[in-house]
Amino acid sequence: MYAASRHSHILELLNTQDRVEVEDLATRYGVSLQTVRTDLRDLAARGALSRVHGGAVRVSSAATRAYADRRKQNAAAKQAMAALLAELIPDNCSLALNIGTSTEQAARALESHRGITVLSNNINIINLMMGGEAKELILVGGTVRQSDGAIIGEDAVEFISRYKVDYAVIGASALDEDGAVLDHDAREVSVARAILKNARIKILLCDGSKFAQSAPVRICDLSDLDIVVTDQSPPAPFYEAARAAGTRILCTETGESKTESSEND
Repeated sequence: MYAASRHSHILELLNTQDRVEVEDLATRYGVSLQTVRTDLRDLAARGALSRVHGGAVRVSSAATRAYADRRKQNAAAKQAMAALLAELIPDNCSLALNIGTSTEQAARALESHRGITVLSNNINIINLMMGGEAKELILVGGTVRQSDGAIIGEDAVEFISRYKVDYAVIGASALDEDGAVLDHDAREVSVARAILKNARIKILLCDGSKFAQSAPVRICDLSDLDIVVTDQSPPAPFYEAARAAGTRILCTETGESKTESSEND
């Protein structure tokens, strides 16, 4: 069997199962293990699949696993941040929550809030809050990213523009010490910006590990936020940028509003 035919057959297999194994493919096609590894490497280079130890998986399956792994990272810190955030949100208000594992924890922490209206571009959040005390749950319309349940794109931006909520709660993939809030996907960032634009009080929920990350697309700056909820003391330049912007930083590690403390020194 020629390489092109093997490639087509491998992708057909991945349409019916999550994973293929190198040894099984070698036996199936009567070729060497090295030949199969070369096939999988070539397909991965085209973005048609993702390599894993001993074989390959569907791209969507790999992305879903990556998102599941992100849920586990800093889980205790995210739960503590979500609990602190929940104290800021009153009953009988409206709020928007965007995509992210931290905002999913926030949804869990808000389940017992009464009379709230929740707008989200995160299918997982709406599912988590169904059956709770919320007055109304509104799922943003648009294109669904299958790896994590995010609804993104211009349709989602237009949908959000119809609303004006009391609180916006967003996450981010990276933070810069100068106060820039960053993410990877421009389509996702457009939705986050729309959520912030159409809210009265704007909150960032982001753990301190994001200072060690980098991302190319700017969501906003500290000056665009009212409150930052995090789990550990941010770098000093970030504090200074928050102080200059009048943005409160609430830290679960210390239980203090550091910006307020600095202003009272």
